[in-house]
Amino acid sequence: MAWVLLVVAGLLEVGWSIGMKYTDGFTRLVPSVFTGAGIVASMLLLSYAAKSLPIGTAYGVWVGIGAAGAAVLGMVVLGSLSPPPGSSSCVCCWSPWWG
Repeated sequence: MAWVLLVVAGLLEVGWSIGMKYTDGFTRLVPSVFTGAGIVASMLLLSYAAKSLPIGTAYGVWVGIGAAGAAVLGMVVLGSLSPPPGSSSCVCCWSPWWG
C-alpha cells in the first residue's frame, strides 16, 4: 500500500508543479487553490508512505516521478521545449534507465 501512496504522491507532485504555471505567481485564486491542495496532498501521501518505506527511497522515488513527469508534460503538453543545455541535461539524467 505504501508504494501505491508513493506513486500517487508523485503524480500529485507532477500536477502541482504544472499547476504553478497557471497561478501567475499565486495571483489567480482558482489555480492557486488547486495547486496548494495538490502540494498538501502530495506531501501528506509522501509522509504516509515514508512510515513504512525508508525515507531515502520514498523521497527519491517521489522526486523522480515529479521531476520526470513535470519535464515530460512541460515539453509535450505545454510545448515548453528547453534550449539545448536543458534538453541535454534531461537526456543525461534519464539515460541510465534506457539501458
